Amino acid sequence: MSRLLYQYVHQFGRKLVQRRLLEPIAEPESPTTYLDVLDLVILGVGRSLGAGIYIVAGAVAKYIAGPAIIISFLVAALSCLLSGLCYAELWVQVSRSGSVYFYSYVTMGQLYAFITGWNLILTLFIATACVAKVWSYSLDSLIGNHISQALEGTFSPYMPSFLATFPDFVALALVLVMIGVLVPGARVSSLVIKVFTGMNVFIPIFMIISAFIKGDLHNWQLTEEDYRSNTSGSSDIYRTGGLGPLGSGGFVPFGLDGFLQGAALCFYAYFGFEVIVTTGKKAPNPQRSISLSLVVSVFIGCLAYSGVSAALTLMVPYYLIYPYSPLPQAFLQVGWDPAGYVMAVVLLCTVLYSFLCAMFSMFQLTCAMAADGLLFRALAQIHTRTGTPIMAILASGTLTGLMASLLRILDLVKLMSAGILPAYTLVAVFILVLRYQPDQILSKREETEEGNEISGHEASLSEPVPEAGPLVILKSLWFPTSTTPTQISGQIVYGCASLLVLLLSILSLILAQWPTRVFSGDPVLTTVAVLLLLLITGVTVIIWRQPQDPSPLTFRVPALPVLPLVSIFVNIYFMMQITSGTWILFGIWMAIGSVIYLGYEIQHRLARNKHEQPPASTPQTLD
Repeated sequence: MSRLLYQYVHQFGRKLVQRRLLEPIAEPESPTTYLDVLDLVILGVGRSLGAGIYIVAGAVAKYIAGPAIIISFLVAALSCLLSGLCYAELWVQVSRSGSVYFYSYVTMGQLYAFITGWNLILTLFIATACVAKVWSYSLDSLIGNHISQALEGTFSPYMPSFLATFPDFVALALVLVMIGVLVPGARVSSLVIKVFTGMNVFIPIFMIISAFIKGDLHNWQLTEEDYRSNTSGSSDIYRTGGLGPLGSGGFVPFGLDGFLQGAALCFYAYFGFEVIVTTGKKAPNPQRSISLSLVVSVFIGCLAYSGVSAALTLMVPYYLIYPYSPLPQAFLQVGWDPAGYVMAVVLLCTVLYSFLCAMFSMFQLTCAMAADGLLFRALAQIHTRTGTPIMAILASGTLTGLMASLLRILDLVKLMSAGILPAYTLVAVFILVLRYQPDQILSKREETEEGNEISGHEASLSEPVPEAGPLVILKSLWFPTSTTPTQISGQIVYGCASLLVLLLSILSLILAQWPTRVFSGDPVLTTVAVLLLLLITGVTVIIWRQPQDPSPLTFRVPALPVLPLVSIFVNIYFMMQITSGTWILFGIWMAIGSVIYLGYEIQHRLARNKHEQPPASTPQTLD
């Protein structure tokens, strides 16, 4: 009995690190399909520019950062650029279109793939719910806020404090309608995409021009007296976290913590840059085109987001910003009522398009994970008539509708950041590890694991390592035995990367919780921070000494291992800026995912042992 249990645990442990090996596919390429840098920039800007303005700008400016949200968008842009460069090399390692989840499965194994995919599912669920709520608030703003006033007056006394003040039935109805549209297999034409992309570009330009006319620089130099005169000494309805409605006043009213917390939430605004990477193979010089396109598109997005935020906080004192539909309400507050109504109509159209894109990505990822056997396979069933994964659409749409109707939009934004930041932190870790591994991730192997479920081919991340004494390993830390990666050097980097994540997490926690004490010379915290920096530097040098894989790649992250480490540190520091309540919700989400994954895997393995035949890995169809 004990032997059988050991064998089962051993097999299950090996499965957690199994990688997906891809068969080489013939992809016909036409010389006329090459994309230049301008094409890639247009794709990146069109995909990332849009919903972020409507979701995060108002709430973050009012409650968290004040006018310093401009700096928040800048810092988030730098972090996004680092993650984008790491994502680009990860795509090159796989050289096939897909999501971060897909690349994680191919390069690092099943466990990493599930963690990444489950985090991205949470992000897409919440992003879709946020867009639905923004659409609802924009519609409500267009008709004079009558819907929210009626619902709040009816349901507010009965809603728990951790939920929204009223159930958003409009957002729920929008989700249900979109489910009805997507189930039959509706598609968006290229003309519609171009029109909505043009609208997304029009909004920031119009806002920036309006700020030159109706903006007031005094709104970046507000004092407590301004707050009292503007609010007539009214109640504390805008108080947040004990900082007060105005904070310390001025351009950075909530201090360093304010705009850093804002940067953690603004990271989502640039989500979508991966389209540059996945289409970069059509560029004649991917190494130059991908990196340059990422820099330019993120720069344009940063200008747009910062410009809109600057315009918004110049036109309206930040504590008077309407957080749920800030742009139309800003025009109404400065007396430009016609412009406010036009802006509301444009927002309804552009947000609806963003909602369709987010919902399509959401059920597509859910279906992919189910087809790979990491979620219930019923979610991957494709209907023969519509060609759509009906169960995935219904399940993800229902959960999205509940989130949109019951949760506050600021809580949704925080939870969305808690989902996306760990996923892109893992991307940087993957790059740090993969460049130093001895084997090619996608090299085709003749042998495959018995019981393989994914595309017919999987392999273990950890191959048997020749025995080596402690002295040999210690010597290899500084003097590698080979100029090319070996299994020993690969494991050294793997261990060092894991240690670096731990050290950077501790350092980020100290800097986030006690920054003043650290920089003021506190004997304990300052000493701990200096020791952590020394350890991080030493471990980084050990990684730098190890040989890298010399195989040619069309794109490589520059300044390895420093750039991925900076990306990891920035993302972890952003995560430390997120509130503990948000991490509790995130922990519940991860616990649910772990139960689903482990429970389904155990049940599936027992069923397979019983029938002695693995199930098919391809999606099934419904009649």
